[in-house]
Amino acid sequence: MADQSQFRLFTQRRFLPFFLTQFAGAFNDNLFKNALLLLVTYTTGGLLGLSSTLVVNLAAFLFILPFFLFSGIAGQVADKYEKSLVIRRVKQVEIAIMLAAATGLWFGWYELLLLLLFLMGTQSTFFGPVKYAILPQVLEDDELVGGNALVSMGTFVSILLGTIAAGLIMGFAAAAKIAAIGVVAMAVLGYLTARQVPPTAAGSAALDIRLQPFRETWRLIALARERHNVLLAILAISWFWFLGAAYLTQFPNFAKGDLLGDETVVTLLLAVFTIGIAIGSMLCERLSGHRVELGIVPIGSLGLSLLGLDLYLNMPADPVPSDWWLVITNAEYRRILLDLLGIGISGGLFIVPLYAYVQHETPRDKRARIIAALNVINALFMVVSALTGIVMLGLLGLSIPEFFLVLAVMNLIVAAFVYQQVPEFALRFVIWLLSRTIYRVRDEGLENIPEEGPVLLVCNHVTWMDALILGGAVRRPTRFVMDYRIFSTPVLGGFFRLAKTIPIAPKSKASDIHDQAFDLIEQELRDGQVVCIFPEGRLTGDGEIASFRSGVEIILERYPVAVVPMALRGLWGSFFSHCGGPAMKHWPRRFWSRIELRVGEPLPPEQASAESLEARVRELRGNLP
Repeated sequence: MADQSQFRLFTQRRFLPFFLTQFAGAFNDNLFKNALLLLVTYTTGGLLGLSSTLVVNLAAFLFILPFFLFSGIAGQVADKYEKSLVIRRVKQVEIAIMLAAATGLWFGWYELLLLLLFLMGTQSTFFGPVKYAILPQVLEDDELVGGNALVSMGTFVSILLGTIAAGLIMGFAAAAKIAAIGVVAMAVLGYLTARQVPPTAAGSAALDIRLQPFRETWRLIALARERHNVLLAILAISWFWFLGAAYLTQFPNFAKGDLLGDETVVTLLLAVFTIGIAIGSMLCERLSGHRVELGIVPIGSLGLSLLGLDLYLNMPADPVPSDWWLVITNAEYRRILLDLLGIGISGGLFIVPLYAYVQHETPRDKRARIIAALNVINALFMVVSALTGIVMLGLLGLSIPEFFLVLAVMNLIVAAFVYQQVPEFALRFVIWLLSRTIYRVRDEGLENIPEEGPVLLVCNHVTWMDALILGGAVRRPTRFVMDYRIFSTPVLGGFFRLAKTIPIAPKSKASDIHDQAFDLIEQELRDGQVVCIFPEGRLTGDGEIASFRSGVEIILERYPVAVVPMALRGLWGSFFSHCGGPAMKHWPRRFWSRIELRVGEPLPPEQASAESLEARVRELRGNLP
């Protein structure tokens, strides 16, 4: 699949019916919710003795409340039962709810519709965990980012289309009856596509369903905390939903008060922002090289802040009454649109790799409950987003552009915290830049590295960048063992410390560093991690492979594991090699390198000696230094 477009998934039964099912569901949620709110606002003027403004906020509360109440149970259901069966049952419930909703719309029973909005939120709560938990079961690893990109794109586009469709329906005299027919038709269509979703592997049959909403929701949070990196990725996703909710909530007043626009401007802002997220989602697969790549997440977070700042700095000085056409054709207003488009694109680049990472790093038997925990935290962050808007715009008196500026600054602070807690984000970003600028890497045999369990990698050592190149290619987080002297260099030293590289020294020069290195290597392997060493013990001085030292044998004697030989080709002559003088202190032969990484088959520990591994690495490298 690596050389195929993500759109190829639309030709696969394992993906297309599921995609259409979730697209129809998101569309129907927003068609029903927005049709109800527009009818209440423009037809009744209120409900239950409440103003339309309060009814709108009550409706939002009722739709989001089930995520807090039932996500724990929904995660258990999705983990216990076969997922295509869960999808079909959820869609059958949606038909029943929409038949009741159609009755309420037809006869104007709006109080009933508020109750049904709560039930639709409940239905969405049960669909959410299975929506993302099914993807790793039906997609290969190199399809996971592309599949998530398509699902994210489809979700946001369906939300946009459902919102627009509700607005268009309101232009007809029989708006309520048209909406009634529409929501039932979409529910039936969603069920028909759900029937085509192929079965997946059975769930955890032994899992008990505990009908304790509050306690199970709390257990979800505890479950998410089991893996620190996954929890921080979840928090980062939820932070984007905080930002997205803040922007979307303010668009009507921003368009009316700051741009002096009519209702068409609100729709335009919503459309541009949503299309941006869809574009960013689609770009992820190409930028990530068909793999779960955290290196593009910092690009997204930086874009969210810089474009938010640009939006604030380029507000029209003297706004004039506008419609959608003026906003597109006027240079000042067009700058606002481009900023919102860029913020949307940055958001897509930010969340798609994070969703794929959470799915990839979560055990299959717990995956749906982790996704359910993500949904709970998303809902909480959106509630906090609304409260933040109330405080800053109401109590503190900020303007909406100033509020957007505060969001941009807050995003930088949140990003700095996450990257400090999980250095892998920043490291992958640097590796991603190197692999697409100075070095162009072609790999062969990466599938020989086991997907789980402890493994020792050995490779020839050509440049100071070898660890970064290997770290960018190997799909699992890897701890590298490197000469302790690299840690004294101004830039690389700090970088490798951030990467938690294990320093090693000759026993004759620094016995404490030497002994500690082997202790750390053993501990990492016992923890099931990947460790990479360069058995030559130094950079090559002539482009040839030096004799492998006995350190690899000491490691295997202390804790026997499979060993995977690897070879780098084409790096000799680069700025970070000793070709032409000490590394980084001479003029390089070239600034751009097309290099190769060849990975051999694993060797059992009893067959892996320094001599045999050296011979295998020489064979893999061939004659190209």
